[in-house]
Amino acid sequence: MEHSSGVGVLDKAVLVLDAVHAGATSLAALTERTGLSRATTHRLAVALEVHRLLARDAEGRWRIGSRAGELAHGVGDRLLDGAPPVLDRLRDVTGESAQIYRRRGDRRLCVAVAERGSGLRDTVPIGAVLPLTAGSAAQVLLAWTPDDPLVAKAAFTARTLAEVRRRGWAHSVGEREPGVASVSAPVRGAGGSVVAAVSVSGPMERLTRSPGRLHAEAVLTAAAELTRLTAP
Repeated sequence: MEHSSGVGVLDKAVLVLDAVHAGATSLAALTERTGLSRATTHRLAVALEVHRLLARDAEGRWRIGSRAGELAHGVGDRLLDGAPPVLDRLRDVTGESAQIYRRRGDRRLCVAVAERGSGLRDTVPIGAVLPLTAGSAAQVLLAWTPDDPLVAKAAFTARTLAEVRRRGWAHSVGEREPGVASVSAPVRGAGGSVVAAVSVSGPMERLTRSPGRLHAEAVLTAAAELTRLTAP
């Protein structure tokens, strides 16, 4: 074990969390990656699920649970507390996976998710850290700070961000990952500052090369609902 605290069960639980964060989602994959016995891995994963540090999707695969985002951003986070029903509605209206991202330095962190139940989907687990230089959520998180040095390194241009500011939403096609499209809109906090981006994402086969035409209205509605949650 690379880092040991001297508290064996805690160290093993962290191994399981690290394995899930790295993408090992089945019990067999978790067992292989952690080097723990199957019984121990299962017992720890179930215990972490009870505390919402892990969760399982519709196919029984492990993912980072909602409490991880809550702990990262503090108890009583209005946005995270109220996000689940908003994301569920957005997923149901669009038929696509829905996410909320917040900026963390030069990256973006997925803090809430409502996954599509079946079929092709763009699976982004809670706790996933993605680039702030590609994808519609990245465009939204940078659009209102156009002088940010990251813009010069991005897959999109300053002109793209100007268009995002003009219409109030962003879309991308194959920008972050080939074959994946997304639509995002800003969630605003006090004084109108952008505090998060709400998104839907999925395969281009469904979202087409003009995903905004299909889902911008639904994403904007969700963004407005989430913005109201942040009001004092």
